[in-house]
Amino acid sequence: MPPAPDDAEDAEDAEDEVIFRLLGPLDVRSGGRAVAIGGTKARLLLAHLLLHANRLVPAEQLAAVLWPAGPPPSAAANLQTYVWKLRKALPPASGAEPRLATHGTGYTLRVRPHESDLGVVGLLVAGAREDADPAAALATLGRAEAWWRGDPLEDLPAVPAWGPDLARITEGRLAAVEERLALQVRLGEHDAAVAELRVLLAETPYRERLWELLMLALERGGRRADALAVYADARERLVTELGVEPGEGLRAAQLAILGGDPPPAEPVVDAGVWAEPAFPLCQLPPGAPDFTGRTEQIAELRTVLRGRDAASAPAVTVVVGSPGTGKTTLAVHVAHLLRGEFDDGQLYVDLTGTTDTPRDPAAVLGDFLHALGVTGAALPAGVAARTALFRSRLADRRMLVVLDDAASGSQVQALLPASGRCAVLVTSRRFLPELPGAHQLELPAFGAREAGELLARIAGAERVAAEPEEAAAIVRSCGYVPLAIRIAGARLAGRKAWTLRVLHDRLADGSRRLNELRIGELGVRSSFELSLRQLPPPAVRAFGLFALLGAQEFPGWVVQALLDTPDADEALDALVDANLVALRGTDVNGQPRYRVHELLRDYAAEVLDGELPAARRRAALGRALSGWRHLAGMAAEGLPMAFGAFAGTCPSSWRLPEPVAARLLASPLRWFAAERRSLTTAVDLAVDAGFDELAWQLTAVCVPFFDLRSHYEDWQVGHERALGAVRETGNGLGEATLLRGLGQVHLYRDEYAEARSRMAAARAGYAGLGERRGEGYALAGLGTVARVRDQPAQALRHYQASFAALVDVGDRGGEAQLRSSIGMAHAQLGDSAAAADWLGRALALARELADPHREAKVLTELGGLHGVAGRVGEALDCLGQAVAILQDLRDERCTAYALLGIGRVMIAAGEPSYASGPARRALEVFRRTGNRRGAESGLALLEQAGEVTPVAAPAPRTAPPA
Repeated sequence: MPPAPDDAEDAEDAEDEVIFRLLGPLDVRSGGRAVAIGGTKARLLLAHLLLHANRLVPAEQLAAVLWPAGPPPSAAANLQTYVWKLRKALPPASGAEPRLATHGTGYTLRVRPHESDLGVVGLLVAGAREDADPAAALATLGRAEAWWRGDPLEDLPAVPAWGPDLARITEGRLAAVEERLALQVRLGEHDAAVAELRVLLAETPYRERLWELLMLALERGGRRADALAVYADARERLVTELGVEPGEGLRAAQLAILGGDPPPAEPVVDAGVWAEPAFPLCQLPPGAPDFTGRTEQIAELRTVLRGRDAASAPAVTVVVGSPGTGKTTLAVHVAHLLRGEFDDGQLYVDLTGTTDTPRDPAAVLGDFLHALGVTGAALPAGVAARTALFRSRLADRRMLVVLDDAASGSQVQALLPASGRCAVLVTSRRFLPELPGAHQLELPAFGAREAGELLARIAGAERVAAEPEEAAAIVRSCGYVPLAIRIAGARLAGRKAWTLRVLHDRLADGSRRLNELRIGELGVRSSFELSLRQLPPPAVRAFGLFALLGAQEFPGWVVQALLDTPDADEALDALVDANLVALRGTDVNGQPRYRVHELLRDYAAEVLDGELPAARRRAALGRALSGWRHLAGMAAEGLPMAFGAFAGTCPSSWRLPEPVAARLLASPLRWFAAERRSLTTAVDLAVDAGFDELAWQLTAVCVPFFDLRSHYEDWQVGHERALGAVRETGNGLGEATLLRGLGQVHLYRDEYAEARSRMAAARAGYAGLGERRGEGYALAGLGTVARVRDQPAQALRHYQASFAALVDVGDRGGEAQLRSSIGMAHAQLGDSAAAADWLGRALALARELADPHREAKVLTELGGLHGVAGRVGEALDCLGQAVAILQDLRDERCTAYALLGIGRVMIAAGEPSYASGPARRALEVFRRTGNRRGAESGLALLEQAGEVTPVAAPAPRTAPPA
C-alpha cells in the first residue's frame, strides 16, 4: 500500500503533536492530553477561528458570533480579553510565528494541515483519490472516516454564519463515503455496501448516485431482480415527490441490467458536459467596464452567496434599492466574480418587474429549461411542472441564478432552485419579505468619494482633477445616485468643450435638474416613473406631497396630515416598499423616521404640480404644520414652564387623535429631542408659505424645551426667522412674543444691551395691545437685565411693576417667580431680611402650585442667602434639594447655578477642597452652552478653591447646535 501523505501519517502516529478537532465536539489536544479552552464564549471564538484558519478574521465578525443578539458596549474590550486568554491557553505553533496573531482589528489562527482533524481528513481523502490500488484507497478512506466523532462542532450553540462551512464539511464527508462504498462494491464487499446504502438512502433519498451504487451492489451480489426493484422504487419516489424522471445514469444502469450486459465496473454517473463542461453556460450580461466602489457590498454578497451542500436550501440574496442606485450593475459584477465558484453555469433573466408587463414565471422557466437542454415535447406545461423539472436539472449542479428587476416574491418563488449547491441573486426596487430566509441587502446611494471616482472614470480623470470643486458640486447635485452620475459623466464625455462649471450651473436649478439628467433613452426621470406607475393613487399623491416638507426627515404621522385621512399607513408602506421613501431608522422617541432623496424630491415636486392645485397643496402643508404645532404645545405642557414663554393656545386646522398624540408624547422631552430639527424646519416652511401665525407659534411653543436643554441657537434662529414674517403681516402679538423670547436668549448669552432693547420693544408691543400678562413678562426681563448689570434699585422697580401686572391677571406662577426676583433684588441691595421674606413666600407659593422647577430655583436663591449669612447647614440643605430636583428635571443650566451655590458656601465655610468638584461640573455646562457669565463665575470659584485650571478657549458667544 502506498503511504498516505506524510502530514496525515504524522498526525495519526505522533502523540506529541497538537491537534484541533472539529469533527464532533470541539477539542484541542497536545501531546495526547486535552487542552482546557474555557467557557462557551472562548470555545465559540476558537471554533470560528478554526473554520477560517490561516485567514484574517475581522473583530466585528467575531463579535457577531459571540453576541448574536448584538454586541454590548464593552464588546471590543471583552473580545480582546477572550483573545488574550485563548492565546495563553493554546499550544504554541511551530516556528517563530505566533499561533494566534493580531493584524490591525482582526486575528489569524495559524494551523498546519496535519494539526486539525479536518485537515488530516482532507489529506487522506486526496491521497485515496490518487491511489491506483483500490484496496489501499479503501483502507485510506476508512482511516479518514475514523476521524469523525459526530456532527461538526456539535457541542456548541448554533451559529448561522457557520451554516455554509459546516454544510461544506458535511457534504465532503458524504462524498468520501460514496467513494468508499463504490470501492467496496468494486472489491466484492456487496452485502456490507447494500446494508449501508439503504441507511444512507433513508436519510438522503434524492441522491441518484446512491441509488446507482445500490443497484450495482445488488446485481454484483447476484440479486438482479432486487436491483431492478430498486430502480422502480427510485423512479416512483422521484416522479411522485419531485415530478421528474430518473437521470441518465440511473436509466443506463437499468438498461444494462435488463439487457443482461455486465454492468460497468463503476456506477454510471450523470456526468457528461456537467462534470467537465466544454462551454459552461453563462447568460450574464457584460459587466460595467467603469464599475466603481461597493467594496463592502461585494464582500457581503460573495460571503452570502457561496454555495452550500445539496441538502441545504440555496443561498438567496435580494439587492434592494431606490431607482438608479446601481442594483443591476452590482449584481452582474458580483455574478462575474463568482463564476469560478459556480462552474456549472450562470443563468440570467430580466424579470421586467418595473414595467406594466412583468415576465410570467412559466415563460422564464421555459427559457431556462431550453438553455439547460430541455426542448420540444420534453418541456412540460404549467408552472408547477416546469419548476419541478428546473429544480431537478439543477439538483447536482453548482449554478448561480440572477433574477434582475423582480416585481414581487411570488414572481421569484417558482424560479428558485432546491439544491444548496446553487445560489440566487435577485434585484428589486422593493423588499421581498415573502422569500423565507432570503438575505436582504439594501443598496444606498454612493458616498462622496465613490461618486467622484465614477464621474472621473466616465468624464475623464484629468477634467475632474482640474475642477475638483465643480466635480464635487456635480455629484452632490446628482444626490450621489450612480445612474444620475453616469448620465452627468456621459454628457461631459460627449461635450469636450464644456467645463465642469457649465454642467454644475445647469444642475443647480432643482426645477430643471431632471431635464438635464437625461441622455439618449437613459434618464433619471424615466427610471423614477417606472416605480411610481405601479403604486395606488393615495401613495402617488402622498409621494408628491412629500415635496412640501423639504429636505428633512419626518415622522410617519405626517402622511395622515398631508392626505387628511387616518388610513395613510398603507400609502406610506407602499412608498417605502418601492424605495421611493427611505426608512432612515428609529428616533430617540422610538418612532420611525422617513426621508425622500434629493432627486426623488425634485421628481415629487413635478408629480405634485400635476396632481393638486395650489390651494390644496397649501392646505396640506397647513395641516402638517398644525399637527406639529399641536403636538409641540402638548409636549411643552409636560416640561417645566419657562417664565415668560408663550402659553397660549390656538385653534388647529388639523390634529392627531388624542390617543395617538398621547402615545407619541409619553416622554415630552424625548419627543422634542426627536422632532427638534423638524420643528426648526417647520418654522421655515411656515414662513416661506406665508403662515405667519403658525410660524411664530411653532417657534414660541418650543421655548420650554430650548430653555431646559440650552438650545439657544435654535431658539434665536427660529424667533428671528418668524419675526420677519409677523412684521410683514402686522401681527402684533406674534411680534411682541418673539421679541420677549429673543430678549431672554440675549440675557442667557450675556448680551445685555441687545436684551434690554428687545425687552423694551416687547413691553411696548404688549402695552399697545393691552396684554398685561405679556407686559409683566417683559418688565421682569428688564428687571433681570438691570440686576445682572448691578443696578438693583432699577431692577426692583421693574420687578415691582411686573409683580403688580401678573397679580392683576391672576398669574400665580408668574407671581411666584416675581416674589423670588424681588427677594434677589433686596439681597443685592443688602436687605437680607426683606430678601428672606420675599424668597420664603415665593417658596411657599411654588410648593402650593406643585411647581418643582420654580421651587428648585427659589431654593437655589435661599441657599445663597443662607450661605452669605454663614448658615452653612441651611444653605447646603436648600442647595442639595435644588440640585436633586433640577437633575430629575434634566435642567442642566439651573443645576449648574445650584452647584455654583454649593461651591461658594464651601469656600465661605473654609472648605475649598469641597468646592472644586461642583465648580468644575458647573463650568463644563456653562462652557458647553455658551454662558460666558456663568463660565467666568465657575473659573473664579475654582481659583478661590486653589485649583490650577488648564487654559481653555473662551466660551462662544452663541451656543453650538447639539
